[in-house]
Amino acid sequence: MATGRNWVLAGELNQRIDSIAARAARAATADLAADLDTIRVLATANGITPALPVVHALESALAAGQRGPMIADGLSLLRDAVACGRTDSRTGAAFAAACSIRLAG
Repeated sequence: MATGRNWVLAGELNQRIDSIAARAARAATADLAADLDTIRVLATANGITPALPVVHALESALAAGQRGPMIADGLSLLRDAVACGRTDSRTGAAFAAACSIRLAG
């Protein structure tokens, strides 16, 4: 994020992403979806809008039964969205486009 970045929030979001990554292969889909929903709520409340299309794409991939490298790639993209520091609509559209390419199943 730009000047004034909330490093504590970014750290918390990255810890949550890491937790999902560590459990993605064995955890119930509903549990992972709940964790992603928490990330969505935090991102929305704090204006980290580029994370929103990535969370949505990850939820869709999990609902379709995807696991493994596709989810790991999506979580990497989510880390990038959290760290990018931009909130404009073009950035959100770029992350949405990246999801459609990287998480296409």
